[in-house]
Amino acid sequence: MSTVADFLSEKPIDTRIEIGAYEYLWQQPSSTMKRLADLFGEHPGSLPSDLVEVEVAERTANQVVEHLASRGIKRFGVRINGAHDYPSRLREAIEPVELLYFLGSWELAEAPRRIAVVGTRKVSDEGARRTRKLVRGLVEHDFTIVSGLAQGVDTIAHETAIECGGRTIAVIGTPISEVYPKENECLQHRIASEYLLISQVPVLRYSAQTPKWNRLFFPERNKTMSALSEATVIIEASETSGTLIQAQAALKQGRKLFILESNFHNQAITWPAKYEKLGAIRVRELDDILRVMA
Repeated sequence: MSTVADFLSEKPIDTRIEIGAYEYLWQQPSSTMKRLADLFGEHPGSLPSDLVEVEVAERTANQVVEHLASRGIKRFGVRINGAHDYPSRLREAIEPVELLYFLGSWELAEAPRRIAVVGTRKVSDEGARRTRKLVRGLVEHDFTIVSGLAQGVDTIAHETAIECGGRTIAVIGTPISEVYPKENECLQHRIASEYLLISQVPVLRYSAQTPKWNRLFFPERNKTMSALSEATVIIEASETSGTLIQAQAALKQGRKLFILESNFHNQAITWPAKYEKLGAIRVRELDDILRVMA
């Protein structure tokens, strides 16, 4: 019996119409990542265009293209669930997305040994040193470094990968047309042009609502980042860090979760022991990762 994925792969797909349909679904006031995931779960085998009138999808797609062009983006890529080039592993995400935007080389998303290196925005000096050391070692062993382009650990991970001549992927919590944080503008543009920048954030919904609501897209991208990666490494994180959303997602999605040993000696936090009991792996040295990922 053929699967839903097999069925979808044989359907004709008009990328522009799918963009417009998906963005229109996101424009509905009640739309959230979970509600859209539930919607498509209730309609297996459906593309966004199956749920939206063609004329509406066309009009919305024009708005998206015009908005991106106004931000200087005239060429971009998308990955649509049901197309042959949509990574099946992303269906393992919690609340999987139907459409992703990207800039750069999608081939990096298929590169071997993709490992996410994430952590707090307010990284300590020691945490910064550990991030650089770890990423250098991972790059030397041909890992592709995935992170979220946030301040702190994420920025250091991307920059170190580039400095070492490695590969890096940024999964961001804003549309591809936006830069956050502003101080990472040059880094984001470089990743978008020389590496790979991915966003699941709907362009029109983001531009229409306040920063308060747009902040909710950041933890959602962590779930996608985890699904895209084979493993996640946590450098540092507080008890309330969004990084822990990725930790939860990694374990639920069957991905490896590594936690640096230093976290277990921080008496201000309790989460390391909790996640170790759930299957996370302590990292005292690079070899602890290499042995598991061999």
